[in-house]
Amino acid sequence: MATTVAQRAVQNQPFGILRLSLNFVRNLSTVSSSTQNPSASSQDAKKPKRRKKKNLFEVAQFLPKWGIGYHMAKTHWTNVSYQITKINLYKDGRHGKAWGIAHKDGLPAADAPKKISGVHKRCWRYIPHLSKPAEITPNLMNLTENATETEAQVA
Repeated sequence: MATTVAQRAVQNQPFGILRLSLNFVRNLSTVSSSTQNPSASSQDAKKPKRRKKKNLFEVAQFLPKWGIGYHMAKTHWTNVSYQITKINLYKDGRHGKAWGIAHKDGLPAADAPKKISGVHKRCWRYIPHLSKPAEITPNLMNLTENATETEAQVA
């Protein structure tokens, strides 16, 4: 039994040397590639990082009154948006529920607000040119009505 173990050890020696030489070659190849990696990582550092898209609440947190009255839409929607009417936030401020009036091509598609689905998905954006049009037109109407009243009083 001892002789068979000794014979196997003698037979495995050439393979052991071959293994050592293969390991040595592998180590050389990894060392040379690691010297190339820092230049590659510096190139990666020059590339601009992609910004993480935001869910509806992360977009709304920077708007007055958490975006109530403002228009928001998913990035892949075209000519469709929601005018936010109500928001229920959870404690962390990044999750909750939202309701709004659907708008198509800037005109209301429905009279009553409905619950907005997909508010936690990271694809929401604020639409500035559609927001708060209702506040601008009444102010203009009030100014023209006031101007006609003052003209009538002067005359």
